Amino acid sequence: MKKPVLVIMAAGMGSRYGGLKQIDPVDKEGHIIMDFSMYDAKRAGFEKVVFIIKHEIEKDFKENVGERISKYMDVAYAYQDIQNIPEGFEVPEGRVKPWGTAHAVLSAIDEIDGPFAVINADDYYGREAFELIYDYLASHEDDEKYRYTMVGYELGNTVTDNGHVARGLCDMNEKGELTGIHERTRIEKREGGIAYSEDEGATWTFVPADTTVSMNMWGFTASILKEIKERFPAFLEEGLKSNPMKCEYFLPTVVSDLIGEGKATAAVLKSRDKWYGVTYKEDKPVVMEAIQRMKDEGVYPQHLWEEA
Repeated sequence: MKKPVLVIMAAGMGSRYGGLKQIDPVDKEGHIIMDFSMYDAKRAGFEKVVFIIKHEIEKDFKENVGERISKYMDVAYAYQDIQNIPEGFEVPEGRVKPWGTAHAVLSAIDEIDGPFAVINADDYYGREAFELIYDYLASHEDDEKYRYTMVGYELGNTVTDNGHVARGLCDMNEKGELTGIHERTRIEKREGGIAYSEDEGATWTFVPADTTVSMNMWGFTASILKEIKERFPAFLEEGLKSNPMKCEYFLPTVVSDLIGEGKATAAVLKSRDKWYGVTYKEDKPVVMEAIQRMKDEGVYPQHLWEEA
């Protein structure tokens, strides 16, 4: 069995936050959130990382991230390019928005030939999550179905005090497998709990804090790449008609479809870790404080990578 590889989606420029948030330090030594993810991943057993980036940020990214990490892990790059779509389709004039997370992962098809985990560049997932997902990927293979996995978090551990976040609310069966995922793009803390709105804040639906949510930490066999590729034309056919400027091809949608068709299962591994992320500028001090606290508690060395 091939060793699992870590794939990091880092093509997003962080529109709400302004600037290349992936290279914004969260400790005094200039480490970024991704450093902590890669440190945790290496501890868990991952030896290779594939960064999915855009050509525009390549120089910055390699100087600020890639060169440092290449001392500790095998590093490869894949490029998410809006022009990279199947023959017979055209990018609508004026569209700048990338095609979404499934398209991002598809961009790395030449770098992946075995099991892999996928994460967002700008989310902190915690040590436990990487151990759970590595162990699953290292011990499961496709049989009569594709055997996928995701790390689920408690909703209450994944919201910010500074605005709203997007999360996938998960439905599961009695075996702890994903049966459905509902993308909610506006979830926030409100008086009386956590709620989401689908009409720009006119009405709110409250959700229990212990609801399992997806933070886009997935574990796949290489079979997902073939499925993403094969389903992309149908997505474009529909999306370019209904929402040409903003339609996105999402990873959870592909997984949900495969589960619905009986082709795949996705075991939900539950992490008790608290999520941290810099969705808004105001989140940064909170994240820096949390990272320092974890260093003081011995979760990380004071000088990251010195023991790697």
